[in-house]
Amino acid sequence: MADIVVVFDFDKTIIDCDSDNWVVDELHATELFNQLLPTMPWNSLMGRMMEELHAQGKTIEDIAEVLKRAPIHPSIISAIKAAHDLGCDLKIVSDANVFFIETILKHHGIWELFSEINTNSSFVDEEGRLRIFPHHDFTKSSHACSTKICPPNMCKGVVIEKIQESMSKEKKIIYIGDGTGDFCPSLKLKQTDYIMPRKNFPVWDLICQNHKLIKADIHEWYDGQELQHVLLQLINSNIISSKEQHDGDDNGDSTQLVTVDCKLHKIPVSAH
Repeated sequence: MADIVVVFDFDKTIIDCDSDNWVVDELHATELFNQLLPTMPWNSLMGRMMEELHAQGKTIEDIAEVLKRAPIHPSIISAIKAAHDLGCDLKIVSDANVFFIETILKHHGIWELFSEINTNSSFVDEEGRLRIFPHHDFTKSSHACSTKICPPNMCKGVVIEKIQESMSKEKKIIYIGDGTGDFCPSLKLKQTDYIMPRKNFPVWDLICQNHKLIKADIHEWYDGQELQHVLLQLINSNIISSKEQHDGDDNGDSTQLVTVDCKLHKIPVSAH
């Protein structure tokens, strides 16, 4: 059993698109979305767009079918299944919403592999309209994020702190993300943790500009195949390290350092 909690972002991390934009574009509502975007927060706008789509006769089944077509790299699915099989605790922290995430993950047969989904709430009302609500009700109070870059409806840093409080001390976090909102939780990770930013995406740029603020080991990835490679090497190296400590093997002969496709970082892996 691996003492590792793997925390995934969802949009542009598990799936290779933004689920909100994907639904809006596929249901031909982009023009209205762009008109309304300057007038309200993104999360509120998505709730409004679901109202507009319902008024146009789009059903919840229409939305679900669009979500099932959202692009996802096969290696991402394989990585999630492998991490679960290796005993990792898998969680999602996302600014999407429950219905979008659940629909996509169930379609690919991986919904049950996650122990926790932290995202904006949603439900289908009696009229068949999808209603979306903020993870944090910003109309009542601020989530008091110190970075000032998190959206008003969700601070992923606050979520990560709650996850850390619920974990035993020996467990490590591997956090995987791409967006601006993934920078705040990166600041909360410890020296024994790992951050996997998607290269050439906003969180990568922020980490490069503020790398001295990051305590966790940084391991970049570019696409689904590279995510799988880096993630499983991190997991396996930690399993090997834990086993050696448990067995009292201090001779140093069973591991070697090899360079993986991550900038300036080396990972101990089995010599076999």
